[in-house]
Amino acid sequence: MIFQSSFSLTKKNIAILGSTGSIGTQALEVIRNHPASFGVEILTANSNAGLLIRQALEFHPNAVAIADETKYEEVKKGLFPKGIKVFAGTDAIEQLMEMESIDMVLAAMVGFAGLKPVVKAIASKKDIALANKETLVVAGELISKLINDHNTGIIPVDSEHSAIFQCLAGENNNPVEKIYLTASGGPFRGKKRDALEKVTPHEALKHPNWNMGAKITVDSATLMNKGLEVIEAHWLFNLPPDRIDVVIHPQSIVHSIVQFEDGSMKAQMGLPDMRLPILYALGYPVRLKSDFPRFNFTAYPALTFEMPDMTTFRNLDLAYNAIAGGGNKPCILNAANEVAVDAFLKEKISFLRIPDIIGDCLNKIRFMKNPGLEDLHDTDRETRKFALSLIN
Repeated sequence: MIFQSSFSLTKKNIAILGSTGSIGTQALEVIRNHPASFGVEILTANSNAGLLIRQALEFHPNAVAIADETKYEEVKKGLFPKGIKVFAGTDAIEQLMEMESIDMVLAAMVGFAGLKPVVKAIASKKDIALANKETLVVAGELISKLINDHNTGIIPVDSEHSAIFQCLAGENNNPVEKIYLTASGGPFRGKKRDALEKVTPHEALKHPNWNMGAKITVDSATLMNKGLEVIEAHWLFNLPPDRIDVVIHPQSIVHSIVQFEDGSMKAQMGLPDMRLPILYALGYPVRLKSDFPRFNFTAYPALTFEMPDMTTFRNLDLAYNAIAGGGNKPCILNAANEVAVDAFLKEKISFLRIPDIIGDCLNKIRFMKNPGLEDLHDTDRETRKFALSLIN
């Protein structure tokens, strides 16, 4: 496991990477409701200058950074007179992670872009609340080594990995036989390929249970989100892929399950609300009180489970193959998926074309057995270029 750090019980100053996205805005809601437990030290955004300004005016962080340098003057005009430092560009976001006043970094940037700031934060001995699953998907071996070298810790924010983490509390000396990651099945659960030929982005974005950003919602519809979570779980919990199973659970009440060597199973349950794992990660090891809605057994008289259809939803199988292949294969998988999902959302390709593009990239891009950080960046660039050529 890679969360061996001793987390503080005192008020924590939080840096939020990706404060204007779905996880970031919900994290600020959690912080708003717990002012004695959390302060906001850093806020960063990609390009949503207006929301970043409003967030900073409310939470008054030490500094903000916007990746889109064309928005710098707008953000500076809105915040500099209020005594808030303003920076722009991806290099600035990385450099801010060195600030000694940061106690924990919530990594909520979407996609590969979140990797370098997390690497910098770990090197600066910051504990990480990890919502950016691509960080471990792309660079799990590298991140694991950095965590050990710098004696920091990771608390997972994904609801499934948070569930596993919670189930393992107090079980340090009890070997795990298997873990089960639950999946809702998304909006197309039960459908076959012929029914998916002409589905639209609008249909793919209608998730039955969760309110998430567009990219992760499409990933849920293709089951790639679960594939990425399998790879992330491999690194978080030090388990081989054949001991990480995916089970479809349409109600999204059981968030994941741990099975121990004696056959006993522990599950973490709750309503589908991302504020719960965010609150747990930020407050760890303390469970802070919340006024979130409570689960009612009578409202869910039946909880059902089924096996995923990896023939129709090929992305899950591709993810298992990528982690089995190792090296830069997961990086190729992630980059190809990001390009393909973006193309689908822009209606340039069909839903069923997404796994085709990913499979082609996995077959064609040069394999590296032991990639370093720059090798991974090269792989990411090469894969994106090739994937775009398949689309255009």
